[in-house]
Amino acid sequence: VQLQASGGGLVQAGGSLRLSCVASGSTFSRYAMGWYRQAPGNKREWVASITSGGATNHEDSVAGRFTISRDNAKNTVYLQMNSLKPEDTAVYSCRRYGLGKDKEYWGRGTLVTVSS
Repeated sequence: VQLQASGGGLVQAGGSLRLSCVASGSTFSRYAMGWYRQAPGNKREWVASITSGGATNHEDSVAGRFTISRDNAKNTVYLQMNSLKPEDTAVYSCRRYGLGKDKEYWGRGTLVTVSS
């Protein structure tokens, strides 16, 4: 399984970006997916997750600004980021959660830089 994240870039505070993470394989819809981020000098932190059934959860600091979604037909999970703040600057990575005996997978990150 390979996960490829894209969509990062440089944006001014208050702007928007949409991140995408495409997963290889044919069973994408079975797995919960998540977005995480790691700012320079900080530990990686959870941002949002979505279950196989589409239920979502967002970290408090991004709730109301970020939205996770998925398109199972495209094997893709998205993170719509609005009202970006400089403190959102980080490398964002996607995660396919494990399920039973199936292990988790992480994709390479995409850098989001928010200028003030």
